[in-house]
Amino acid sequence: MNLPKRIEIHEEGPREGFQIEKPGFSLQDRASLVEALAATGLAQIQVASFVNPVKVPQMADAAQLFQAIHKRPGVRYTALWLNEKGFRRAASVAEVDLEGVLYFYASDAFCQRNNNSSAQEHARAQAQWVQLYRDFGLTVHKAYLMTAFGCNFEGEISLEQLRKALTDIAALQDETGIALKEVYLADTVGWANPNAIRERVDLTRHIFPQARIGLHLHDTRGIGMANAYAALQEQVDLFDASVAGLGGCPFSGHAHGGAAGNICTEDLVFLCHELGIETGVALDPLIEAARLAERIIGRRLDGKIMHSGSLEKFR
Repeated sequence: MNLPKRIEIHEEGPREGFQIEKPGFSLQDRASLVEALAATGLAQIQVASFVNPVKVPQMADAAQLFQAIHKRPGVRYTALWLNEKGFRRAASVAEVDLEGVLYFYASDAFCQRNNNSSAQEHARAQAQWVQLYRDFGLTVHKAYLMTAFGCNFEGEISLEQLRKALTDIAALQDETGIALKEVYLADTVGWANPNAIRERVDLTRHIFPQARIGLHLHDTRGIGMANAYAALQEQVDLFDASVAGLGGCPFSGHAHGGAAGNICTEDLVFLCHELGIETGVALDPLIEAARLAERIIGRRLDGKIMHSGSLEKFR
């Protein structure tokens, strides 16, 4: 099989997981989880988001959380922001590892609900973000295309819709003189399937031949890991994941709640190691971090390997 020799995983559980839970988890517990994840070999951890504390009270203490973490050299501790105010709050916290990231939408309906603008209007506004990042000395190196597979408000995103959204990103890249090194397709609410992964990764590579293609997958309908495997077969080597399967999208339009969390980090690591793909992540300490997350949250979480254990003890 034509699989990558090594992949890179960006951990999103501390931000995506606790953002969807009820407020009240202690800074100490959340910092301990971040520190446990950093000890596994993960190179990047998204710790928190700088968003409206009235709408998302779970993230009201984002600055204090960053300051509570004992940082490990060589690990990037990143944050999410949705507007300039949030970015400037993040930039004021010395412990945040800032990065120049742009966000786009394939679904017009989802963008309207999240941003009160059309997807194309939102895309044009990203030029202002390029300048803002430059003002802070940041290079724009990454772009996310949200709802790249489908949307519960709009339905399936066709290949032509995806091509149009990707072309808009490429046009902005040319207009602003940036060079995107990473382009992520985000299955924000769980519409992807293995065939769609293959055809959409191929289309994205055609439009961005110089960029690494990344995937942000949600396991809403139970085939998140099958989608990851299909991506590995397409030589994708960049994934977002969430320890213990924490998280979800509360604004996804699902009749019975939000989208499930990202694909589970330790399950993805297990899959890769079984296939002979290096991750740079130690699986057993990662399983312990997942179990720590479960103890903090206080209920059984969705990860599989955290409950069954790896196969190492049988070998």
